[in-house]
Amino acid sequence: MPYTEATLQLLSTDGTLLESDRTAEYRALVDGLDDDTLRSFYREMVTTRRLDIEAGNLQRQGQLALWVPSLGQEAAQVGSAFGTRAHDTIFPSYREHSIARIRGVDFLSIIALLRGVTNGGWDPRESKFRLYTLVLATQTLHAAGYAMGIGLDGKVGTGNVDADEACVVYFGDGASSEGDANEALVFAQSYQAPIVFFLQNNQYAISVPVVRQSRSPLYLRGEGFGIESYQIDGNDVLISYAVTRKATDAARSGQGPRFIEAQTYRLGAHTTSDDPSKYRVAEEEELWKERDPISRFEKFLRSRGEADAFFDQIRTEGDDLASDLRTRTLAMTPPPVDAMFDHIYTDEHPLMTAQKKWLAEYEASFGGES
Repeated sequence: MPYTEATLQLLSTDGTLLESDRTAEYRALVDGLDDDTLRSFYREMVTTRRLDIEAGNLQRQGQLALWVPSLGQEAAQVGSAFGTRAHDTIFPSYREHSIARIRGVDFLSIIALLRGVTNGGWDPRESKFRLYTLVLATQTLHAAGYAMGIGLDGKVGTGNVDADEACVVYFGDGASSEGDANEALVFAQSYQAPIVFFLQNNQYAISVPVVRQSRSPLYLRGEGFGIESYQIDGNDVLISYAVTRKATDAARSGQGPRFIEAQTYRLGAHTTSDDPSKYRVAEEEELWKERDPISRFEKFLRSRGEADAFFDQIRTEGDDLASDLRTRTLAMTPPPVDAMFDHIYTDEHPLMTAQKKWLAEYEASFGGES
């Protein structure tokens, strides 16, 4: 069992709110949420999962080069995204689809990236949601450096929660074994940078189980660097929200970095190039399906009196979004060939200009279409 005595949880698998001395401060944060916010948690989890499934179908039908599903990890992502503040900067890995949507990124931009018609997908300055990083753990160093810059610029510890900034970096259990992640922890702690390391432990680094990667819980890696660390039930959207809110506010107030390990599970494949049946057993998958974050939160909302009409509405909304996504994906056209030279450098660069000119002349030498 992945949960330990240290695992923080507010919502049981049957949708019941739990009470304990260890979670009292987190329960207080959740009790302050209004009904519309709680409905937003559910809406984002359900609609993103529907879009996620549609994207997988599009890949199987030859419309995408690859798809990276987030199925099963919605609570960790949605709760933590709502736990940040709008002016915080987020550094994702490559599976944070819910967070991208919450930050205003069009899901089609993610599709475009994995269809191969863009090198980036979106402008990170508009959403404060940085670009997906396909090379494991490199984003942890990017985030640590950015957070160090926040500190050097004096945008931390002033006491103004609406001005002080923090950043959150997402990475997985496999990435936690990379050198980059450990170096990021060193620099973040040394400089007391306002950063939260959010580790989504989905139990597998592609096919390698986490028990083979580490003999001890992964949140202890943060503590090993002197960073205050938490292990949470990552399929509980409420604890994900509350712990992230506490951690980011602590970081922005000048208390240094924080580390969160969210125990969750990748219900689908690592990517559409993967076959999890080769390394996972059905019994394990069934165990985690019982902990499904969406059905758990639906039980909670129903216990509060939420009617069938709301859940029907969200399902319809998800279907409509998926239909629109399919239509817009099929209408996508390849970019101009010479677009590969754009945005390599911030300013115009003579080498890029020369290469772009050479390509145009080379193509023109064929005399056009026959």
